Amino acid sequence: MLAAESAFAAVKAGRAGDELASYPESFKSSWLYDELHKARNFKPWMSKGLYTGSLMFGIDQVVLGGRAPWTLHHQHADNETLRKKTEVQPIAYPKPDGMLTFDLLSSVFISNTNHGEDQPCHLTLKDASVPVNVNLELYDAPEQRYCPAGVYEIVRNDDGSNPRLQINAQNCVHCKACDIKDPTQNIVWVTPEGGGGPNYPNM
Repeated sequence: MLAAESAFAAVKAGRAGDELASYPESFKSSWLYDELHKARNFKPWMSKGLYTGSLMFGIDQVVLGGRAPWTLHHQHADNETLRKKTEVQPIAYPKPDGMLTFDLLSSVFISNTNHGEDQPCHLTLKDASVPVNVNLELYDAPEQRYCPAGVYEIVRNDDGSNPRLQINAQNCVHCKACDIKDPTQNIVWVTPEGGGGPNYPNM
């Protein structure tokens, strides 16, 4: 809403090519900035472990009311923490039981996710060779696992040859995990056309 108000003001003032310079100031003076500022240390604290993180963030929130005189920072970006497939063992997860656990596509169906099939794909690649030559080769195509909606899929010919990345953009629930976690930052997530995406009617 703040961005829309800034855009409307720019258009009304005849500044169609404006970079919405007023938006940062509007954001900083809003309740949203105050709320996010109070919770800014949550992830850095929790990255130190469940017990230490819970204790310290509890002090941060309960004792200091989110007004700690410090702001913690991560020492690395999320995409830099991924380990190569040669350094780890695959995890054998049990199959979904349909009562407490469900497969990805069933969960996507429940979210009522939908995108217009004739709209431009909002998920693109900077370099189409990276998913196979880098991600699959070094990390066993992690986009197949960190995406909660089955958007990214390595498909092959019937004989197992010619692996390639298929992007099922229709399934996207707009979590932006791919934009953040892709090890080479090769995936570009942009806002899709209005009205598309997940719709949780009972939440």
